[in-house]
Amino acid sequence: MTAAAPSSSAATSRPSGDICLSLQNVGISYGSNEAVRGVYMDIPRGKVTAFIGPSGCGKSTVLRALNRMNDLIEGCTLKGRVLFDGQDLYARDVDAVEVRRRIGMVFQKPNPFPKSIYENIAFGARINGYRGDMDELVERSLRKAAIWDETKDKLKESGYALSGGQQQRLCIARAIAIEPEVILMDEPCSALDPISTLKIEEMMHELKKSYTIVIVTHNMQQAVRVSDMTGFFNVTVNAEGDGKVGCLEEFAVTEQIFNAPSQQATQDYVSGRFG
Repeated sequence: MTAAAPSSSAATSRPSGDICLSLQNVGISYGSNEAVRGVYMDIPRGKVTAFIGPSGCGKSTVLRALNRMNDLIEGCTLKGRVLFDGQDLYARDVDAVEVRRRIGMVFQKPNPFPKSIYENIAFGARINGYRGDMDELVERSLRKAAIWDETKDKLKESGYALSGGQQQRLCIARAIAIEPEVILMDEPCSALDPISTLKIEEMMHELKKSYTIVIVTHNMQQAVRVSDMTGFFNVTVNAEGDGKVGCLEEFAVTEQIFNAPSQQATQDYVSGRFG
């Protein structure tokens, strides 16, 4: 069933089951420029949620708000509430560093540390106080990221020696190693070839058994293949009529978004009429 969110024109279909992250009337601005407004969304635990939409609609901005990465951008402010397990991530007593440990991030371009493959995994775990068997953690993380077989004999080599697709899986392994509960991925396959993309998509299906995943993608076929829920972000004219602002147009089960959306704008986007 689809219902309008309070104070929002977006059509949202509430996911069944346990809610991991909840956005309540979230608006984000860069200085005086409003980037996105009025986002209501409940992201289910143990699922893959995809954000799609045209460039400039705010989907990456909203993704970064989920682990307070926007805090690192001067002048960026957030209104509304972002709840993680019912706790407001932007409350004064919440440690942003701990938020980012529990909610990891994988970026658009692979960015391995200038260290060995082994140290790419071990470094973050070590500074986060990991006291267990480091060799076992490195192997487990690389296995979960589906890159152990390709790296097990060259763990002392530089992460830069890997191909682009392998580097991205190394970065996913690095995020897994600090034992987060949620993994955010900002267009993780946009710079990769089709074979590398397929490996990461297959890995996502395995990872969601242990983690909640939120992904931004411009590839609608990828959203269909990997996600359980999809949020379609769009751009609208702001209240003053002198600029544009991003908004959440519709949020529902992926099958509904692509086969029977409730909003005409969603239908137009997924059918390729704009974007």
